Amino acid sequence: MGDRGRDLKLDVAIYLGCAAFAIPTAIGSEFYGYKIWGNFASVAYLFGAAHAIYLLTSTGSGWLRSRWVPVAVVGCVGMVAPLIMLIFRRLTGTDWLITPFSWAAQPEVWVIERSAQLLFDTGTPYVDIAALPRPPEVNDYTPYGPAMAIFGIPRALLGGALTDARIMFALATIATIALSLKLLGWPKPPVRAAHLAIVSPLTALTFAVAGPDLAIIGLIILSGALAARGKTVWCGVVLAVVVSMKLSALPAVVVILFYVVTTRAGGTSLLRFGTAIIGVTALLNIPVLIVHPGAFVEHVIKFPSGTGMITSPAASPLPGHLIASTGQVGHVVALVLLGLTALALTIWLFVHPPATGSAAMLKAAIGLGAAILMVPASRWGYLVYPLVLWAAAMTFAVAERAASRSAQPRDQHSIPAR
Repeated sequence: MGDRGRDLKLDVAIYLGCAAFAIPTAIGSEFYGYKIWGNFASVAYLFGAAHAIYLLTSTGSGWLRSRWVPVAVVGCVGMVAPLIMLIFRRLTGTDWLITPFSWAAQPEVWVIERSAQLLFDTGTPYVDIAALPRPPEVNDYTPYGPAMAIFGIPRALLGGALTDARIMFALATIATIALSLKLLGWPKPPVRAAHLAIVSPLTALTFAVAGPDLAIIGLIILSGALAARGKTVWCGVVLAVVVSMKLSALPAVVVILFYVVTTRAGGTSLLRFGTAIIGVTALLNIPVLIVHPGAFVEHVIKFPSGTGMITSPAASPLPGHLIASTGQVGHVVALVLLGLTALALTIWLFVHPPATGSAAMLKAAIGLGAAILMVPASRWGYLVYPLVLWAAAMTFAVAERAASRSAQPRDQHSIPAR
């Protein structure tokens, strides 16, 4: 049967596994958006499995025999179609009700749009939790850096369905991935990379109901592509934006820092790189800190770490959460283990720094994956970070192999005589 036969058998298993997640989601999820996504995605995944079986059992040629066909179907039917439906469903105005079965968008979409409005109104994107005339609740919090408010600006200024922050997240994700591919010379990603980065329910569901994590991932990949092409200043700017959007992306930022520092020996280049990171980070964060430093700390640092006025409801069967859920001592132990994980990652990078863009993406995937496993407040959906970065590592490797082949000296017989 050969390699293609084995690949197709794995394709069948992947699509059926994805369908096994989407179908129960469509039937039993408490979230309206999840149910809508599940209905669309179930059809796309079952088509993917049927298509792979068709390829296994028939011969011929033509574009329909491409393994990319079901990837495109998942993108259109399992991602874009439910997103469009949910965007217009959102016009019913049920966002802020305490009824997940009516939500057309997940709370992170609302709070990011609110953060933009607050930024215009008060100079800070954060609710003053201490000044609320009632006990705080989880949706009062915006556990993102100030830069995330950018995605809510169109809705704050214009309103309407077409300014939904998910559209902004999607556009940013597509633009950063496209720019990354351009910088890498337009390598053709492996189909298996597309399964990780597009077909996976972690990506498809996030795209339809939320989206901020995908925008952050796109920026991380772009920073790696900029570093691989020696554009260190722009890499520094992008890394500063990532840090100013979500602190939990820090492990990936550290990996790319090591990649740049260990592969760009020029002192001037590194000075510009450091200046870009520090300068842009300061520009994005200091104005908000000046307006209300307490709100910044409460939302961005205390709430995600579980030390705020209320704790994050993020829960999962991952080790960090399970340990933290045993009580106060367990929470401290989880934080200590998270710190040790960060220390181990740093030591690993000192001993084995990434020498290529693909190595940087893979180490970023490992670092973020380890942090997600150990953080006290975590959701299984955050595993989209290591999966997509793993796919990016595969694609970077394709570009690196192509560059290596083009750099090899031509055969002696092809060298013209003088």
